[in-house]
Amino acid sequence: MFANVVKHIITSQIIIYTVRCLLGFLIGYFLMIKFPKFELFWTLLSILLVISPEGKDSQKLTIDRVRSNFIGSIVGLLCHLIYSTNLYVLIGGIISTVIICYLFKVMNMSRVAIVAFLIVMLQSHTLDESIAPIFRFLTVAGGCLIGLTITVSTSIVIKKLRKHYNINSLSKI
Repeated sequence: MFANVVKHIITSQIIIYTVRCLLGFLIGYFLMIKFPKFELFWTLLSILLVISPEGKDSQKLTIDRVRSNFIGSIVGLLCHLIYSTNLYVLIGGIISTVIICYLFKVMNMSRVAIVAFLIVMLQSHTLDESIAPIFRFLTVAGGCLIGLTITVSTSIVIKKLRKHYNINSLSKI
């Protein structure tokens, strides 16, 4: 009975993805509650943006999302350090982000990069305006690393369990 439940769980994309999202949410939410002075909502958002469902390209997809998040947040940080935020800087940053995503072959994740760019660039109401983008860059980067860790670590556990139960594929449910 227990073996059948485990087999169902480790072959169900929806269960695996739901568990990953819940783990990411709980970690991000705990950090938000534990450290209320920081804008850790962006960490929570970044965690959930990079988590991928289980599949043959799950880790590649997550890594591409992490790369695109870093691209967007680094462009945002550089734009902030070079210019003050205005409409033209935002437009230039979006264009730069898309071009860099193209050059790094993560165009399918350019929307994630643009969101990360905007998270870093748009001003905070609670932090000092001059350091807010730096904190946002760090929170986005931290969220990406947490999301990547969740995807990779759960993939390792799932692969070991599949090997143990001699299972080779995922179910559609």
